[in-house]
Formats: sequence, structure tokens, C-alpha cells
Amino acid sequence: MTPDLDPILQAPARLKLMTMLTAVSEAEFVTLREHLAVSDSVLSKHVSALAAEGYVRSRKGVHAGRRTTWISLTPSGRDALKAHVTALRELIADVE
Repeated sequence: MTPDLDPILQAPARLKLMTMLTAVSEAEFVTLREHLAVSDSVLSKHVSALAAEGYVRSRKGVHAGRRTTWISLTPSGRDALKAHVTALRELIADVE
């Protein structure tokens, strides 16, 4: 039986965001917005949805004299992403 896909991670921007966060301890909101090529409001909605599930956390601070927000992947978010990727791989395993 194929594991279920995580509905929270099915949105392409959320999946890409989560994947980007696996490579760093945390990333600035602005950097994520630029790499995803989305607006502040779109990224904010995705981050909020992921945070509500406990997949990411955010912290506010000051960097180079300006206020900024950092986003990081939580352990449960990392586990959810791994499970989702496993489900995707199983789903496409028989595709030629």
C-alpha cells in the first residue's frame, strides 16, 4: 500500500520551500521570497499554513540594521517532508 501524500505539502511552492529549508538551519524571509518568486503575502500564507501544522517556525530579529524574519524547518516538518517524498517516489515508481 502506498503511503498517503501530505495535503499540506502538495502545493508546489510549499514543497519547494520545505525542500529549500532542508539545506540550511534557517533562511531569511526575503531570500525565500526571491527564490520562490512569490510576493510577501503569498509566502506569508504558505509559511503560516506550514507553521500551523508545526512543520516550520519563524523568528523575528534585526540583521544589518533592518528587521527581518527567519524561517526554519522543525523536526516534525523534516519527518513530514521525508514521508511525502517517499509517497511521491512510490507513486511514480512504475511510470515509464
